[in-house]
Amino acid sequence: MQGANAVWRFLRSQPFALVGIGIYLLFLVLAVFADQIATHDPRQILFSGAYRVARYLPPSATHYLGTTSGGRDIFSQLVHGTRSALTVGVTAAFCVVVLGSLMGLLAGYLGGWVDRIIMRVSDIVLGLPFLPFILVISALTRPGTTTLVASVALLLWPNTARVIRSQVLSLRERGWVEAARVTGCSPMRIIFVHIAPQVAPLAALYGSIAVGWAILTEASASFLGFGDPAAISWGLMLQDAFANQALSREAWNWFIPPGLCIVALVLAGFLVSRGSEKLLFPKLGD
Repeated sequence: MQGANAVWRFLRSQPFALVGIGIYLLFLVLAVFADQIATHDPRQILFSGAYRVARYLPPSATHYLGTTSGGRDIFSQLVHGTRSALTVGVTAAFCVVVLGSLMGLLAGYLGGWVDRIIMRVSDIVLGLPFLPFILVISALTRPGTTTLVASVALLLWPNTARVIRSQVLSLRERGWVEAARVTGCSPMRIIFVHIAPQVAPLAALYGSIAVGWAILTEASASFLGFGDPAAISWGLMLQDAFANQALSREAWNWFIPPGLCIVALVLAGFLVSRGSEKLLFPKLGD
């Protein structure tokens, strides 16, 4: 109870982090209750008459954000697109944290040739162009959520690994680590039982940043035609709007909402990471 009160006091002192968490919670509610919140089936072609497709209808009480050129409800697509965004973002962030933390722990504690190999591989990965690499992988394999998540994890883990490694280099010289060695603990036990919990909050900080990167990557790949064609996503909504010249038709209600949702989720990741940074490193200035 005291821990929860301490976290709440900290959040109240960090309005940016509180806003970021609030944005995440809002989109989480939309994703969980998408079927109940959406007013129509996002894939259903609607008709305004007996044989007339409800194309380009303006926002109304029936269609909160109007309809697309294909007669589909934009609001329902927007709500269901939240699921795709959070699925990709959270899954990719989890993979980045696990892979980056594992590599950082091994490199920092074991050192020697293990450290050199991991750091050289991270140098190569950091030199790869982010979006073009993901597009090439998607083109050579089957486009979809799994491919995007794996690609993002493979490209973002070096940032987490380097930070975790630097922290482990300091922790392994502490007295409690030396005491664990003296008592006969194996290196793997020291790494995963004694050191890993100490660097977990730092890994979570980089995970919150990876959420935004993953969501932005999914939207970019879907817009360029390399996303999952069977999914309802904000990137596909923007691609559909662009292909049907929504901008020239001044159909702002079609392409502005998904764009704002992408910006909001990416911004939420930054705000949460900014607040977490102050919590992890209280000596940092504002």
